[in-house]
Amino acid sequence: MVTPIKKSEEAVTIRYKLEAYYSFSAGIAYTKFLNGLKEGKIIGRKCYRCGRVYVPPRMYCDDCFRPTDEWVEVRDEGVIETASASYISWTRDKLEEPEVIAVIRLGGREKDWIFPGLFHRICGKVDVDRLIGKKVKAVWREKREGSINDIECFKVVEG
Repeated sequence: MVTPIKKSEEAVTIRYKLEAYYSFSAGIAYTKFLNGLKEGKIIGRKCYRCGRVYVPPRMYCDDCFRPTDEWVEVRDEGVIETASASYISWTRDKLEEPEVIAVIRLGGREKDWIFPGLFHRICGKVDVDRLIGKKVKAVWREKREGSINDIECFKVVEG
């Protein structure tokens, strides 16, 4: 039960430095995905029942509610589903030129698309208003360490 502070009482400030330690386990699916990135490959999981391929991989199909069946390597190209421009960096610094982030549906034809889509940076100076539906290809870093940042960005490969 919270006791309200009476008007005659002064507010009390409690100073406390929170020390939180985080631990993250990649698990089977993300470990395979990150190891694939280190080798310059994008790895997903396929569900035989619905045919969906999940990147990042999932051990269970969101559509069929059953275990996925097979590890597959997918192409490092796709189509931009949605995009956003940010003038604030991940360190909260103001940017002169925006960083463009997009959800990229990997795969070629619509029936081959990979789900749910990879969230990543778009290379160079682009018009964010004209990105939807553009084809892109991954630009890989030479030195890779098993991180999503092993893909530097996705470059627009179509007009």
